Amino acid sequence: MANWLRIHAGDTVAVALADLEIGAEVAGVRLREAVARGHKVALADHAVGAPVIKYGARIGLARVDIAAGSWVHTHNIGTALGGVEDYTYPGVPTVPAAAAPAVRTFSGFVRSNGDVGVRNDLWIIPLVGCVDGLARKLASGFQASGLLPEGSRALALEHPYGCSQLGDDLDNTRNILRALALHPNAGGVLILGLGCENNTRELFAKDFVHPDPRRLRYLTTQEVDDEVAAATDLLKELATVMRGDRREPVGLDRLRVGLKCGGSDGFSGITANPLLGAFSDALCAAGGSTILTEVPEMFGAERLLMERAGDRDVFNRTVSLINDFKGYFLSNNQPIYENPSPGNKAGGISTLEEKSLGCTQKAGRSIVRDVIRYARRATRPGLTLLEAPGNDGTAVTALIAAGCQMVLFTTGRGTPLGGPAPTMKIATNTPLFRRKANWIDFNAGPIAEGEVTVDGLLPSFVDAVVAVANGKRTRNEENDVHDVVIFKTGVTL
Repeated sequence: MANWLRIHAGDTVAVALADLEIGAEVAGVRLREAVARGHKVALADHAVGAPVIKYGARIGLARVDIAAGSWVHTHNIGTALGGVEDYTYPGVPTVPAAAAPAVRTFSGFVRSNGDVGVRNDLWIIPLVGCVDGLARKLASGFQASGLLPEGSRALALEHPYGCSQLGDDLDNTRNILRALALHPNAGGVLILGLGCENNTRELFAKDFVHPDPRRLRYLTTQEVDDEVAAATDLLKELATVMRGDRREPVGLDRLRVGLKCGGSDGFSGITANPLLGAFSDALCAAGGSTILTEVPEMFGAERLLMERAGDRDVFNRTVSLINDFKGYFLSNNQPIYENPSPGNKAGGISTLEEKSLGCTQKAGRSIVRDVIRYARRATRPGLTLLEAPGNDGTAVTALIAAGCQMVLFTTGRGTPLGGPAPTMKIATNTPLFRRKANWIDFNAGPIAEGEVTVDGLLPSFVDAVVAVANGKRTRNEENDVHDVVIFKTGVTL
């Protein structure tokens, strides 16, 4: 096959599928300079200010004259995006119907409120970072005790917040922790407080109702003489309840999956992200749910999502989602469109438009059914947009707090990060999959190599996702990585 790819017939650039040397031919054009794998080659002359087209859409403007055969990157193109914008409702969308997967069920833990867990773990949730070390000690000790059901884990959901916070920051902390306490993957939850923090047990518990009180315990450690003994007694009570839990077959309509990318490269929008998009469409067709977040990585591609808004209300809330997040940048005197990280740029991504056009492919072509704010739980089947930044840990935590039983995480450079729910890593390229086998769960690289199409790889990917739902451990679980990162915007006292 060719060692380059023109994604769309109207593109003015091609992507190098391998390192290309000076003089190599790309779509009939001779290279004027070497171009690294994942980076872009100009297929035509671009005058200053001319649009650079990839994915059939504008990814930026030429900052200087660019000759055909030149390397196209941050040194010669820049963003064409501005600030807060006005949008026009395009009307009720018409999208092609996707086929549901051949696999129709998975085996999960059905909870008393009808939610389904793909794990039956014991979560220790600190109300404040001061008790993180204690939570970690308790989780480790109880894991080794042999009292947990087979296959269950004890996890300390450590975070640095809960005290010296005000306003929105304190609300964010409390609301994320409440949402995590309701997660169906947690067969038991111990809420662990200190006793003098802002995020007190009383404030946490106010208006908070767990659907199954047998699975929730509280401990304020300053109120007991021996906090380890007191906590262990409560963990034993929770483990007793969990030992009665059994997996049972349920439909894919009960599965809710988060869509995330991090450490992206020039292959993300060609391989792994389109694969997630195809999966999202298939799961939504089966009545299940997917959630897309990373709002700054929608900038430049937001109209593609707005065109698929299920109704005017969803459209209006999508507009607010985008413009409110732009306002957050502007209120902190930060540039809206300086988003791609150094690693993204090294992998071939030049502008935020390019990143966003690749990122939003994770959402496939399904209709957007709902838009929810940060730390809120998803309630509607189908595709939902979630307010959260692109930061990997923050976005993964927000997806799990929204009720995702697992997160599908594409990456072109690799990362060991994971949340307290299974965080399945999908490599955009085969070299990464081979080199970081201890981080990566699935390889989408064969798509770029011409060995298989997205649709051709989809059935085996569905099988891999369902295997995780049925209990197969992801790499982050095997590596005992279960980070919790809470969005912080304000003052720390």
